[in-house]
Amino acid sequence: MTLFFIVFFFFAYSNAQELELELIASNLVDPLGIKHAGDDRLFIVEQSGVIKIIDASGELQDTPFLDINSLVIDSGNERGLLGLAFHPDYADNGYFFVNYINNFGDTVVSRFTVDASNSDIANPDSELLILSYEQPYSNHNGGDLAFGSDGYLYISSGDGGSAGDPQNRSQNKMSFLGKILRLDIDTTTETENYGIPSDNPFAEGASALPEIWAYGLRNPWRFSFDRLNGDQWIADVGQSNYEEINSVSSEDASTGINYGWKCYEGNDSYQSSGCPDQSTFTFPVSGYSHFGDGSPKCSITGGYRYRGTTYPNFYGWYFFADLCSQEIGYLVYDETNDVWNKNFQQFTGQWSSFGEDVNGDIYVSDLAGGHIYKLTDTTLSNPDHLLSEITVYPNPTKHSFQINFGTNDNPDILTEISVYDIQGKQVKTIHRTAENIQTVNTSDFSSGIYILKINIENKTQSTHKLVIH
Repeated sequence: MTLFFIVFFFFAYSNAQELELELIASNLVDPLGIKHAGDDRLFIVEQSGVIKIIDASGELQDTPFLDINSLVIDSGNERGLLGLAFHPDYADNGYFFVNYINNFGDTVVSRFTVDASNSDIANPDSELLILSYEQPYSNHNGGDLAFGSDGYLYISSGDGGSAGDPQNRSQNKMSFLGKILRLDIDTTTETENYGIPSDNPFAEGASALPEIWAYGLRNPWRFSFDRLNGDQWIADVGQSNYEEINSVSSEDASTGINYGWKCYEGNDSYQSSGCPDQSTFTFPVSGYSHFGDGSPKCSITGGYRYRGTTYPNFYGWYFFADLCSQEIGYLVYDETNDVWNKNFQQFTGQWSSFGEDVNGDIYVSDLAGGHIYKLTDTTLSNPDHLLSEITVYPNPTKHSFQINFGTNDNPDILTEISVYDIQGKQVKTIHRTAENIQTVNTSDFSSGIYILKINIENKTQSTHKLVIH
């Protein structure tokens, strides 16, 4: 093979990467959240106070998982049921958490419990209040929820609204507003249904609320954790000029990071009066201006860094979107120059939220259209490489993973299941059991990237990248 052919092949392959959207579900009403509960279902948050399920077969179920519309006010563009997170031990305890604006206009974070006899329905009478705080205006409520790899619950809170943070709440460490909060919801105190993690940056101080993990944010509408390494990604909606993408490693986050608002909007000074030295702020890793990055933009919707196995081209990309331009963007890390390269692709949709499924594939919700789409790269979705009926989760994993064989439920037609290391050496042969969902122990594996190959007797092969940490 000539050098020219090698170079040409790489160029053609790399430029074949193309982001496309696959319609998954329709007929939703104002969808603005997508989460999974450690299984093949997707849970869709509707702004009015309803959570619906897209089941493992891709069908939108008629009966809501939870309906708390009577508790929720959704008047105005930024209020309603805003966040959802499932407890890391949800399969055992049935706990999940929601963030909503109540009928008094204030933020409420509560715990609910799934029905003991039906996993597709929650008990609406099981609410346990975790945290509540006043919202002075109707906008900038944040509202996202997520569990970190440390098992703690993280909560995003906007600066309280209006414009320009008139009461400077974001920089005020005695306010819950303009913050990322971090709670231990597996412990309680005499006064609260949560505890304070001992390594919270202000856990012992009297000059800051102990719940605060990070501050200096304007409206962190959506944030996420990189499922590979635990890094936190926060998309912060800007004031009038710039939208921010912030990223911090799990090790660096414990110092009480100040992201700068309202002293800074992005890298530019917004209001310097009374602000600390510039060296005390953490500035965004990327972002975009409203009028200097192609189509006019206005409001960022943060997403996830892709760690799935279905679309290897996407691996490591961070996805985001803009509500006004209707573009979906992604950041690709350039290791040589230590920079994130920004890309936009035009679509049509009011992109309100991203979500991951249990396998790490990424979805996006269209608020106005009521649609849920899956982000796909059709150049690598060939069924010779991956059978859609076979799923592998959780991925990344630590101690074990499961293979859901879907419609390939006859163990006699599955002739070989093998695991290879990144150098191509076979390290494990898996005996096919009679179970349709088979658990594989990985406790004897070293951390790293592996290839799982499942061969069917008709010589069709399903290949999956498996990450063990």
